[in-house]
Order: sequence, then C-alpha cells, then structure tokens
Amino acid sequence: MMTADEIAFTDVAELGRAYRNASLSPVDVVRASLQRLESLEPALNAAAQRLDATALAEAEQATAELQSGKDRGPLHGIPVAIKDLIEVQGAPTGYGSKVRPSALASEDAPLVQRLREVGAIILCKTNLLEYAYGIAHPEIGQTNNPHDVSRTSGGSSGGSAALVAAGILPLAIGTDTGGSIRIPASYCGIVGLKPSFGLVSLDGVFPLSWSLDHAGPLARSVTDTALLLEAIAGKTVPLSPPSLAGVRIGAVSFHCENPELTPAVAANLAEALKQLEAAGAIIKRIDIPELRLANSELRRIILPEASVIHAGLYTENPAGYAPRTRSQVEAGFEAKAVDYIKAQDFRVKLLNAVEAAFAEVDVLIGPSVPFPAPIEDPEFTEDGEEGEMLSSGFANMTGQPSLSLPSGMDRHLPLGLQLTGPVGGDGTLLQIALGIEAALGAYRRPSMPGA
Repeated sequence: MMTADEIAFTDVAELGRAYRNASLSPVDVVRASLQRLESLEPALNAAAQRLDATALAEAEQATAELQSGKDRGPLHGIPVAIKDLIEVQGAPTGYGSKVRPSALASEDAPLVQRLREVGAIILCKTNLLEYAYGIAHPEIGQTNNPHDVSRTSGGSSGGSAALVAAGILPLAIGTDTGGSIRIPASYCGIVGLKPSFGLVSLDGVFPLSWSLDHAGPLARSVTDTALLLEAIAGKTVPLSPPSLAGVRIGAVSFHCENPELTPAVAANLAEALKQLEAAGAIIKRIDIPELRLANSELRRIILPEASVIHAGLYTENPAGYAPRTRSQVEAGFEAKAVDYIKAQDFRVKLLNAVEAAFAEVDVLIGPSVPFPAPIEDPEFTEDGEEGEMLSSGFANMTGQPSLSLPSGMDRHLPLGLQLTGPVGGDGTLLQIALGIEAALGAYRRPSMPGA
C-alpha cells in the first residue's frame, strides 16, 4: 500500500489502477488528502471551506461501488477541489468576499454535477481573489505558494493551484477571465487550461465578465488535465503517445521578445524553444500586431461588465469589499459605452488575426507570465505595462483554448510556457502540450516543508 507521501503526488491513472487492484481505496486517498491539508494549512491558506464529512461519505460510496464492480470511469474516487465562486450543493459559497455572509448552495453547478456523475469526490472549496477580481480580501488573506510561502500562488484561482501543487489532491477547478487559471498554474509549477469559450458550462459560476469568463482544470500533468476536461465538458479528449515531430510552433514576438520578461524568463524561454526544436518541432517567429492592444481593450470590457454584475451588491454593502476591489467596481460605473462597444468590435479583429496565424502554425507559444511568483498579487491595471497578463489576456478576448505548463525554474520558483490553439482545438492543444511536457520534463515538486 502506498504511503501518504506517495499518494500525494500520484497521478489519476495510477490511483485508478490502485483502486481497481484493491491495493488502495478512495477512502485511503481522501483521508490522506485531508491529513495533508491539515498539515499544510494555514501556511497555504488555500482552502475556503473543508468538506471533510461529505468527502469521506462520498469516498466510502466510491469504494463500495468499485468493489461491487460499478466503475464510473477514470475519475471515480478521485478528490477534486472547487473554486469558491462555483456552487456546490449544501456547501457555503463565500466568493472570497465579505460583502455578504456565505450562503449554502441549493444545487450543484452543472460542472460539479458532471464531476459527481463520473464519481469524483468534492474535497473542499478553494480561496480566490475577491469575486475573482480585485485582490485577496484582507480578512481572508492571499493564498501562498507551495514553492515559497512568502510569495503568492496567483490570482484569482490561487487556492485551486496551490492545493494541486502541494500534493493535497490531484485535480482542481478554477476560472479564467484574463489568465486566472494560467497565471496561478505558472506560479505554482503545474498545468492549467482555459478551454475554448463555452466548452464548459458557467451556470452556477458567479460571473466576473460574462463575455470573457471561462472555467477549466488545474492538474500536475497534461494527461490529468485532459481527464478533468473530459468530465466537466462532457466530451472525450483522446490523447496519443507524445510526439513533436513536424509540429509547427509559433513563437509570438510580442510575448517572447517583450522587455517586461525578466532575464531568467527570457533565458528559460530560449532554452525551451531549443529543446522543442531538438525534439522535432518546427519553430517559427509569429508577429500579430493586434496583440499589442489586447489587454488594454480587455480592461475596457471587464470594467463595465463587472460593475453591471456587482451593481446590486455594491448598493447593498460597499464597505464589505476590499478597498481595491471596490475602487475597480466604482471605476466600471464611469466607463463609457462607446469604449466598450469599440473594444467588443476590436475582439472580432483580434480573433480573425490570431486565427489566421494558425494557417502557418499549429500552436502559439510564449511565456505564461513575464516573471516568477511575486510577493503579492500585482495590481489588476498596470500603468503603461502589460504585467502578469502579458501573454494570457488575448485568449479570453478570442475565446481560444490556452494552457500553461511548467518550463523550468528561476532558482526555487517555477516558470511556465503558455500554449494557445484555435477555437475548438482543445484536443489538439492538449496533444501538443503532451509532447512539449515530455520534451521538457520540467515539472518539479514544491520545496514547502511537509510538501
């Protein structure tokens, strides 16, 4: 039987094999997860709401089902964490905020229901930046990085990323409006996927920006990411053995040659591209001028949409927000309709320009973030700078699938590569990512004591 430490970093397929040969049970894994969560909190500050009793009951049910021959598939008996703006029946939803008291959800969000149908176990709700916007609320605090607890795990899906990176569980769900899955994945050294827009249902997910929001998986490997996507999207994502032979990779000049990249990030990117070329990939430089405006135009969309969503909450209790979140909500009330309409018009031009690039390449590549995990989450708006959304924001504007995976380390801190494919090309993107993951072999366990 595996030890608790071995369980912590075992992938989904291996856990499944152990379940089916009876050398391990879902009860064993959930108990190990809860024990590990207990030992690593509150240093991580990643769990918003523990669901110990229901998780153990679900584990006992999964164990009994598997022993009786009822097999729901690869996620049967696998623990999963859910970002705390997604409804989980019977559990409180806190949104990382103090605007309202947490309220028990009356039903599951459809993506959670899908997870239950395939036998996954909901272990806990995860901390996030307030309403996936603003900052970490000061009464809740930021989630810390398993590789260095003096640094952030990223936002807004930092709790989900930290739990997976720390080996507390293998899978988690996050949301992404400008990079909020991919940025924490990069900081924490794991895989995070923002699927194509609309592939995963957002019903039961509190919105930040209805035209930019996505929900998606975080995991420690591309294979596990694909398994979780299959469950929440309700469609198969078959993967073949990894290969980069003849794969055309477009190095996006605005992202790869940007002066905001730290020297370590730039060097890591250059070395990764050399390794991918040696593995058979064809590297091409791609220039898409429209990308230079992507993040500034994205902000012209998020600000008013978020403020429309928050208008009632703001009227009800403005003092309940963290000051910086409140100031962003207030700024959105002042946004001009003409700017919003122009930004939405720009999205069409941006989508057409980026989609056109896929006539020359199979995937676009760049650094996931231009720097490793900082001490605190950066401001949402950077005056004259792209900041941590440098590479990520455009794919929310276009709705294209985009993924971050580990590419190396800056001393003890992980770095990530971002891969983006055409709309609807989630399976192909994951297949290429599998080849890149195999070529780089860059995943590293965290250095956190106990992790």
